[in-house]
Amino acid sequence: MTEHLYNKYVKNMTLEEKIAQLLQLAAPFYDEPGDHSEITGPMEELGIQSETVRNAGSVLGVAGAAKMMAVQKAHLANNRLGIPLLFMADIVHGFKTIFPIPLAIGSSWNPELAKQSAEIAAREAAVSGLHVTFAPMVDLIRDPRWGRVMESTGEDPYLNGVFAKAFVQGFQGDDLAGDTSRVAACVKHFAAYGAAEGGRDYNTVDLSERQLREYYLPAYKKALDAGAEMVMTSFNIVDGVPATGNRKLLRDLLRGEWGFEGVIISDWASIKEMVAHGAAEDDKEAAFKAIRAGVDIDMMTTSYLHHLPELVDEGLVDEAWIDEAVLRILRLKEKLGLFDNPMRGADPVREKEIVYSAEHRQAARKLAEKSCVLLKNEGVLPLRGEQRVALIGPFADSGDILGWWSWTGSKETAVKLSDAMRAVTDNPDQLMVAAGSGVDSITDTQKEEALIAAAGADVIVLAVGESSHMSGEGGSRTNIRLPDAQLELIRLMKGLGKPVAIVLFNGRPLDLHGVYDQADAVLEAWFPGSEGGAALADLLYGKVNPSGRLTMSFPNSVGQVPVYYNSFSTGRPKPAVEDENRYVSKYIDSPNEPLLPFGYGLSYTTFAYEGLTLSSDTIKEDQPLEVKVRVTNTGRMSGTETVQLYVRDISGEVVRPVKELKDFRQLELAPGESSEVIFFLEEKQLRYHHSDLSLSSDRGQFQVYAGGNSRDVQTAGFRLLK
Repeated sequence: MTEHLYNKYVKNMTLEEKIAQLLQLAAPFYDEPGDHSEITGPMEELGIQSETVRNAGSVLGVAGAAKMMAVQKAHLANNRLGIPLLFMADIVHGFKTIFPIPLAIGSSWNPELAKQSAEIAAREAAVSGLHVTFAPMVDLIRDPRWGRVMESTGEDPYLNGVFAKAFVQGFQGDDLAGDTSRVAACVKHFAAYGAAEGGRDYNTVDLSERQLREYYLPAYKKALDAGAEMVMTSFNIVDGVPATGNRKLLRDLLRGEWGFEGVIISDWASIKEMVAHGAAEDDKEAAFKAIRAGVDIDMMTTSYLHHLPELVDEGLVDEAWIDEAVLRILRLKEKLGLFDNPMRGADPVREKEIVYSAEHRQAARKLAEKSCVLLKNEGVLPLRGEQRVALIGPFADSGDILGWWSWTGSKETAVKLSDAMRAVTDNPDQLMVAAGSGVDSITDTQKEEALIAAAGADVIVLAVGESSHMSGEGGSRTNIRLPDAQLELIRLMKGLGKPVAIVLFNGRPLDLHGVYDQADAVLEAWFPGSEGGAALADLLYGKVNPSGRLTMSFPNSVGQVPVYYNSFSTGRPKPAVEDENRYVSKYIDSPNEPLLPFGYGLSYTTFAYEGLTLSSDTIKEDQPLEVKVRVTNTGRMSGTETVQLYVRDISGEVVRPVKELKDFRQLELAPGESSEVIFFLEEKQLRYHHSDLSLSSDRGQFQVYAGGNSRDVQTAGFRLLK
């Protein structure tokens, strides 16, 4: 497959043409498609010549079928060898039809809906001219201060892997060349970006290799096993070396050990940033380290462009490294069918029919319904159609419900909560709406309007949260409580003595002081996407029963962070029953446990677990263990329960987590209905990385847990025999 590409293209390319293939330029470089005979503005400032633009390999952020086709046509008219451009963009959770943020999608515990969301995003992106999406982000996350937790599916390596596979399959399908409604997936950020110290974006990561392999690498591997065509390097260091120049990470592990043959791309300017890291003296050394490590595409710097020629002349860079990188890029272009069809998928007519279609919006609405998590409910929800409701808060009538990574979405056309609730309630005149405050400001006038709206209400619904700019890239926060203005609004409404239900819009788990304790009900909406308001109205009025479950723990306070369910015990664990012993591992001013644990979520009905049984009290390599548990809907409404299976290795060669998710099932149960759930636990699911980094299991005692979250479980024991 590669030989003909080498003979037709690489063999006939000058060194400068090869290096240009490794360059990715942003959309402004192509604002005026043409021959680029006159270089001005940002290109001139970066020292980019017209010849380079004519030979560049890929472009970032051009969207729209007509624009893409014009750029591609002009490029091919001026490219000596007729090599088409690759068009790439961040299509993280939707193109024009915006789905809930990935952290919310994870909370659906529904990989099939996740796959469908990626398929729809790909369909809209492809018809608009894009070939590659910089998604999925599969970074394991344990620190809600980090703004980019919104892009991940949570704190568990197994569940992240399940969703990584689903997203890749949705984006890519089975035949990238034949199915022009799909796009290539670029898994990111390799590796361990989610472990940034202090939850501060771009910050230091310091992990043992064993911890890296055990918890942070599995989801990347699942994405690659599913066929992801590209990998994006992370901004952080790994074992003291920036990922973008980390030969051990990229050439040895990713390419050598895992056998990845696809394209590696730097994150934005991360090659040049090795200088700021202190890992390169200048851009020249940064270019050397990146190409040596195996980075194929330099996103938005000129490090390769300006320095690879002299590095080759000096004998420091083998031109074969550059040839390999060019071949990988050309191979991806061939897989996408671009040599035969440079305009692949782009169609201005079909674009108008497909993008933001009613069918796509309905799918976004369904996923939003499944992603929202009911955190608390003391009989307030669901609302009744005849109730007089005051909807108050900065998100009551706001379109800022898409999240940070929604650059092609439209806040103006997103379904607002106020409009959707008017459509659902029996009498729209019984819905009173007021802002009550801004996101981070409050005035006497706003407070007065809120009091007037609430005066005649039977129940108050407060729509509060973070603006989209308070999370996402560069959105790290040390204070993850709601802004003081909104906490004041909550206290004001609580003081009226009426039932208060709070709807939260946010991109991370929050410290819910002043929220959880003040509310009679709390519904976690996240950033629910284009159809968010419609989904929330149906949930609030009971037309849909909440079924979301958290995939990231909510702390009691930011001082506990990182707090996560699959932690280790200590030599002095805190006892289950609190006592006065000071000398155990605990805080003296806070519980050790999170406020809301991994896997947690309520419903408008209730579920009971009973009869956890094992097929044997032992397990062997060739003898799986059958785990059964009976689940009954004990309430008055049909509902979905997510049955979760956890295991603990009581004694390992290295210490093991107190619980690890191994499997899950979702059940639809009518009132009074029971179902027996059967899991099959195999020896390979008990393997882990030992101190020598080998992957194996240890004989001995294990505990198995089944329940509706990681805290509230039934338990039984078994032994692994070897």
